[in-house]
Amino acid sequence: MDKEYSIHLDSNKIGTTRLEKADAPMGVVFGELKFEKDELNYDIIKSYCNDNNIELADDYPENKFISTSTIDSLVIKNELGLEIKGMGNQFSGMDSEGFEISIEGIAYPFYEEEFPHHVKAYDQMFKE
Repeated sequence: MDKEYSIHLDSNKIGTTRLEKADAPMGVVFGELKFEKDELNYDIIKSYCNDNNIELADDYPENKFISTSTIDSLVIKNELGLEIKGMGNQFSGMDSEGFEISIEGIAYPFYEEEFPHHVKAYDQMFKE
């Protein structure tokens, strides 16, 4: 059940993720970003955000940690090429530990159809 999702920035494929983590009630998924060829780093992400007027949620240059607000040109697609739409897609992470991608506010019933394993895992937390 491990799907791989493609990540695109300005319509260029930059990598993949499995969106292996979730907050199902909030319609959120996130996962480790595996880069295609050119690895993004703190400096590249910060420069991209500055050039495109994207607000930073957190920025710690001394640790090379960054967390962005929503990046409209950041698109995540499933294996069928269908965009996973939510209210916002962001990068967060640091050079030394890697980066994650997150999608917030994915509407139901699409969330449940695309990520049934996350919904099931959440439901299992409340069973005895």
